[in-house]
Amino acid sequence: MEPEPGRQGRATGLRRALAYGVHVFTALGAALGLLSLQAVIAGDLAQAFGWLAVALLVDALDGPLARRLEVKELARRYDGAQLDLVVDFITYVFVPAAMLLRADVMTQPWGLLCGVVVTLTSALYFADTGMKTDDWWFRGFPAVWNIVVFYIVAFAPPVWLALAVVLIATVLMFAPVVFVHPVRVRRWRGLTLTVLVLWGGAALWTLWREMRPDLPAKGILLIAVAYFVLLGLGRAWERRRGARV
Repeated sequence: MEPEPGRQGRATGLRRALAYGVHVFTALGAALGLLSLQAVIAGDLAQAFGWLAVALLVDALDGPLARRLEVKELARRYDGAQLDLVVDFITYVFVPAAMLLRADVMTQPWGLLCGVVVTLTSALYFADTGMKTDDWWFRGFPAVWNIVVFYIVAFAPPVWLALAVVLIATVLMFAPVVFVHPVRVRRWRGLTLTVLVLWGGAALWTLWREMRPDLPAKGILLIAVAYFVLLGLGRAWERRRGARV
């Protein structure tokens, strides 16, 4: 028996409403970015990173939701990819760059200089049509400045080292290197997600301790960075070796 036309229409309307709801869910990240910026202005960096952590969770969930609810087919008025880039620029780049303006994060005027460099170069990176490879690796450092600044605040390195980290990451955005997308890249996905979960636990523990990680948390945070860097280097080495054969 075929479904009644009225019932079928209501089902289609519900699916379309859910699809547009995913766009609203993605846009929620922009509001979370504003809440984080307010915490930065108030001087509560732990709270600021807490809001960015929620935004990161939204960013991790909206893609799978969009694919499951067929957002491209049912909610075409809004471009989910462009919306995602707008929100990501706020939470991954702009708010972390604003943190660098604080004297308790980086000595001025170096913090201002780094903030200008980060926002300028990241705007170019976000407009790069070749940002990802065909198998979902990021070309260059993927402008996750929320993570970089998190480490700067948590580890409180001397200003010369913080400057070096920012400048190296900036150069790597445009260098012929790759970084793994922890969800979309299938190879080593199990290990990558395990490292990501451990990193997330250490990061949340650091937030709980008001951005003062203990030794075990520092160890996990550093091991996770080493893993993701070495993973990209290993993939690049494999590609070069394959090209020579």
